[in-house]
Amino acid sequence: MAIAPAPSMTVDFLGIGVQKGGTTWLYRQLSRHPQIAFPRGKEVHYWDAAATPTADEWVHLLQPPSRQARSGRPIKTGEITPAYATLATDMISAIHRRCPTIRLFISLRNPVERAWSAALMGLARAQMLVTEASDQWFLDHFHSAASRARGDYVGCLERWWSVFPREQLLVIYQDDIAEKPVAVLDALARHLDIDPQAFASLPATTVAEVVVPGLGSGVADSAPPPLRPSLLGPLVDLYAPDMARLEAITGRDLSAWRDAASKRSPGNTQRHVSAGEATLPTEGRG
Repeated sequence: MAIAPAPSMTVDFLGIGVQKGGTTWLYRQLSRHPQIAFPRGKEVHYWDAAATPTADEWVHLLQPPSRQARSGRPIKTGEITPAYATLATDMISAIHRRCPTIRLFISLRNPVERAWSAALMGLARAQMLVTEASDQWFLDHFHSAASRARGDYVGCLERWWSVFPREQLLVIYQDDIAEKPVAVLDALARHLDIDPQAFASLPATTVAEVVVPGLGSGVADSAPPPLRPSLLGPLVDLYAPDMARLEAITGRDLSAWRDAASKRSPGNTQRHVSAGEATLPTEGRG
């Protein structure tokens, strides 16, 4: 039986998604901050994998060795698990009851790009080559329940907003991570109530690094293929209504997402550096 943590113990922050949306970059940058602790690493997968999850056990798992940095400032503890974007409302409510003041953040990526990246990951896990997969295979993956759930940004936001006040959830866009990472880190530091100067002192090359998770161990080290032109139209059609709804509820102009999707071409490739982590000089951080 898990030991119940003291009532004063809490989890201070939680990154809830999305898959292939910039969470690896956020984790790396936050890990460099002296006031941030990730006792169990980046993706704990407690709420989506534990047989009978309880908030007390989760809080206990995420307690750091110390709650005070060398500077005397408080250390904040938490995790980032992209799969939490699809959590059911009852689990979100359990988190709220135990940690009502927790600070939440989510990073959103162009859903067309996210769906293609997720399909490539699924293909790798199936030990298939891209040349072996038909357009219909990809279309089936795009329309699968899992992929559609992970691409349902509006549904995710509405579930979390139905439990937590909107101001507790910071919405980050991968476009901003790519174009103005310093501003993103400053906004995140203020949202988490940690010293923004710790990020400001990082070397520019560190803040500007571009990282995405690899497709998994054993995947060949090669350039990921671009989106097939034959699949562009169906993907844009699939997610156009979602983009419009997201614009309506967030007030964010997402025309750049639609423009980026329409301008994709066979020549728009990404340089994959390693099977574990890839560096992408032209597209967003994963």
